[in-house]
Amino acid sequence: MAEHNIVVFAGDHAGPEVVAVGIKVLKAIEQHSPSAGKFNLQDHLLGGCSIDATGSPLTDEALAAANAADAVLLGAIGGPKWGTGAVRPEQGLLRLRKEMGHAEVCRGTDFVIVRDAWDTEPYSRVEIERVARLAGFLARGRGETKVWSLDKANVLATSRLWRKVMTETFAKEFPDLTIEHQLIDSAAMIMVKNPRGLNGVVVTSNLFGDIISDEASVIPGSIGLLPSASLTGIPDGKSKCNGVYEPIHGSAPDIAGKGIVNPIGTILSVAMMLRYSLNLPNEAKAVEDAVRNAIDGGLRTKGMGGSSGTKEAGDKIVEELIKVLKA
Repeated sequence: MAEHNIVVFAGDHAGPEVVAVGIKVLKAIEQHSPSAGKFNLQDHLLGGCSIDATGSPLTDEALAAANAADAVLLGAIGGPKWGTGAVRPEQGLLRLRKEMGHAEVCRGTDFVIVRDAWDTEPYSRVEIERVARLAGFLARGRGETKVWSLDKANVLATSRLWRKVMTETFAKEFPDLTIEHQLIDSAAMIMVKNPRGLNGVVVTSNLFGDIISDEASVIPGSIGLLPSASLTGIPDGKSKCNGVYEPIHGSAPDIAGKGIVNPIGTILSVAMMLRYSLNLPNEAKAVEDAVRNAIDGGLRTKGMGGSSGTKEAGDKIVEELIKVLKA
């Protein structure tokens, strides 16, 4: 039986609530899809809870465990308690991304946003090529013919380099795909006016991607619906591709502990983990189908205009997942 080693960072405030639901999903798969293997979960601290316990937002021990794992599941970190001083929860996540060499994938409505995930805007050719290859790989996997590249090449020198390297990389390595360049301000308008206009794969830099992926959250109606993944490589199923999987929402300190946080972003992050890092595409699709079936059946959390709480929503989706796995 295959074994998958997963480091779990529950994080701060509402993070542990949504992670608990994600773990329920993994346990359901373990029980009802034995061929998927066993999920070995290892808990570690990240963010504010780590600062409180150790004085550091990410210890060397936790980082080493994350690097050695097959995948990392993260709830959410941060909150006003820790402020914006010299030691901040977000530093732990940034260090995790940097040390693991991540590019980030944020799944939107019917598009995937690929962005660099380091805390810097200066770019070298190597960094841009890395993100371009991930975008091209994902586009081919989705059967797309076009990739949208967002920049600000009419103003920023880094964007002009970005556009040049994107063009050259796609021409050389992905000649079957068309790379369409779009200025970020224009793309932001298109996303609001006609989201389908950006259907497919969207690739951009860290800053632009951070903003536009949150903008994308209003399209389905709730930021609690969207998952994300920070990947260490190309998820081709041939070599190890570790990743950090988390919902795009924050730690929600204002509603933490009330049992009303939307767990769907975390559940869909688990689906991405199954697909990209654990090479379990059938189980990933089963999770996505279960979420879709539950929503089609009327499931609505408070953030979606309904009344279902975190546990109720999670239990309903797990119920649908078991049906899909048994079908």
